[in-house]
Amino acid sequence: MTELELLCKNAHEARIAIGNLDSELKNTVLTDAAEALVAHSQEILDANAIDVAAGVENHMPEGLVDRLKLTSERILAMADGIREVVALDDPIGEVLSMKKRPNGIIIGKRRVPLGVVGMIYEARPNVTADAFALCFKTGNCVILKGGKDAIHSNMAIVKALKSALAKNGVSEYALNMIEATDRETTTQFMKMKDYVDVLIPRGGAGLIRSVVENSTIPVIETGTGNCHIYVDEHADFDMAIDIIKNAKTQRIGVCNACESIVVHEKIAQEFLPLLYYALEPHHVEFRGDACAVEYLGAQHELVKEATEEDWGKEYLDYILSVKIVSSLDEAIAHINKYNTSHSEAIITKDYDVAQKFLEQIDSACVYVNASTRFSDGNEFGFGAEIGISTQKLHARGPMGLEALTSYKYIIYGNGQVRK
Repeated sequence: MTELELLCKNAHEARIAIGNLDSELKNTVLTDAAEALVAHSQEILDANAIDVAAGVENHMPEGLVDRLKLTSERILAMADGIREVVALDDPIGEVLSMKKRPNGIIIGKRRVPLGVVGMIYEARPNVTADAFALCFKTGNCVILKGGKDAIHSNMAIVKALKSALAKNGVSEYALNMIEATDRETTTQFMKMKDYVDVLIPRGGAGLIRSVVENSTIPVIETGTGNCHIYVDEHADFDMAIDIIKNAKTQRIGVCNACESIVVHEKIAQEFLPLLYYALEPHHVEFRGDACAVEYLGAQHELVKEATEEDWGKEYLDYILSVKIVSSLDEAIAHINKYNTSHSEAIITKDYDVAQKFLEQIDSACVYVNASTRFSDGNEFGFGAEIGISTQKLHARGPMGLEALTSYKYIIYGNGQVRK
């Protein structure tokens, strides 16, 4: 048996015990885990500094370096995220329904853990803490396979989290980390269907596609974020600029950042120059259609003509595609064609326009007059998230506690036999 298979087998064998822990003990462990992160902050920061230095040396894009980098504030935020999970109700054991059949049998439906959750993710060390908190609260064992770019950070975080398990006498196999960083191990992990119940990839399009195409384990697909903001002819310009500025520039390396702007032709000539100068201090590059380039100012170094590839691209950079449309229907058609089913927004003062946008946009999260940056488990009140699902089976959007559960039927009888 290989080292990887043994690790997966240990998690599989621990799943029953972990799934039957009571809420009080789970919350105690998570509270201690949050405190351990803070107590071991310097060790985690030192480890992270090694990863960040290597990323910079290897010319990692700025947005990805931002995802990778930890600070004291970000570690405190990770700890607070765990504490917020503690404060949430434990969904395990919840009875979803209970009905009595004509023959006297009572059939109930109760929420249960998935079992063993596998995570494959890239240079995002905060995912390590979030995944553990959500999986442990829902009675799942978790196996983490982070990318090599964050290996030192992840190992330091897991060490701190595991100290909370040991302190409370809980099996160390509730939290498992694959330390090998080669692609062969990742591929082998995707085949561990005898031990792993579900696999969740979190990262770029290439990683997600690889997992979906190669895994023999059922996959919950989290998607890249080509997120659009449509500025309607009835938009408040100040609101639109504030929202776009936040959605594009607050953090460029996240999946809920805005990548594409769609603007109604009736306001484009007046609005786009205002947007350009609002974002100019951030050196945002605009890639637009012919009309957009004209209105933005073709003489500007930061204005370029878009290619077909730009309409569907997740930049994770200070770049925006800009499409001008003649109607709401054209805007909806454009967004539905090129989006990644993540998060889309409309800025408008017209109620009917907003409602039509909400109804016809095919995406996990659809906003009216708000930034796409709110597509986040913490902002949705889930405490944290294990990813944002862009598929439609089982879970969709930010995945919190309930998304990490299944259910089983419980049947009570008093001697009934089938005739």
